[in-house]
Amino acid sequence: MKTLKQGLMSGLKTTWMLAKIIFPITFLITVLSHTPVLDWIARQIAPVMGWLGLPGEAAIPLVLGNFLNLYAGIGAILSLELTVKEVFILAVMLSFSHNLIVESAVATKLGVRISVILLVRIGLALFAAVMINWLWQGGQEIAQYGMLQSPETVEPTSVAGIAFEGLTAATMGILQLAVFVFPIMLLIQVMRDLKLLEWFSHKMLPFTRLLGIAPNTSTTLASGLFFGLALGAGVMIEEVKKNGVKKKDVYLVVIFLVACHAIVEDTLIFIPLGIPVLPLLAIRLVTAILLTMVVAYFWNRSEKKNEQKEAVVHENSRYGAF
Repeated sequence: MKTLKQGLMSGLKTTWMLAKIIFPITFLITVLSHTPVLDWIARQIAPVMGWLGLPGEAAIPLVLGNFLNLYAGIGAILSLELTVKEVFILAVMLSFSHNLIVESAVATKLGVRISVILLVRIGLALFAAVMINWLWQGGQEIAQYGMLQSPETVEPTSVAGIAFEGLTAATMGILQLAVFVFPIMLLIQVMRDLKLLEWFSHKMLPFTRLLGIAPNTSTTLASGLFFGLALGAGVMIEEVKKNGVKKKDVYLVVIFLVACHAIVEDTLIFIPLGIPVLPLLAIRLVTAILLTMVVAYFWNRSEKKNEQKEAVVHENSRYGAF
């Protein structure tokens, strides 16, 4: 009963926090869509966005998502008419690169350079967009947001009509996201109370070995994987200090997590956008695994070369002493 109460309260607080972000952004973008402002922005950025398979106005959710968070980006998407392919490209980009200011600050507390974080996240977002645009020829139908298809509506012409449309879009955006926020926060609370995180960390040991990461990083990896870089910051920083994680392993864990973290929340919140979320999750997970394994491979090779050089220098110094 206590777990249920705490989970629901956490869901309520999270929904309220998100509402304060999503409502004004969705309202503003919806109103601006009836003015020349978005068209002007689209014309300025269209040449660049075209390489990513996106219209110019799609830059707005990208900017909001990267400087604020995923919810702000989704709030902007909800007020734009985009194809399924365009929404999917945006979702993949935002899943790799979002909330850069907060999450990058968290990662730097773990001793990772902010330049590395930004390079990996923004680089993955841009590369993924180009590849999806090039490889996927489908998804040309207009995306239907929410659980049901939206009925055709008459374009408002008055100021009051435009304002009402903005209020409606903002309210529906919050309600649709709240449907997923409450169970997500309840699940997180259950995991905390039942200490499932420690159990999962033990089960992840073979996975950490596959990635080339030390076993003492499993709790850190599990925390970020479930709770995200921001929500799991306390656990991650504490584990790094307590377990004496090496610099190499910290970098590898962070590289993995910047590509794939908060796998439950950051996947389910895209469902209201009407896109296939399982391929989205697969892209993030596979990319994170491959990228971490590649970095670990080259890092280990570099370490071995350095050790060999040090051994040679040490031997030469011994003979030189005689």
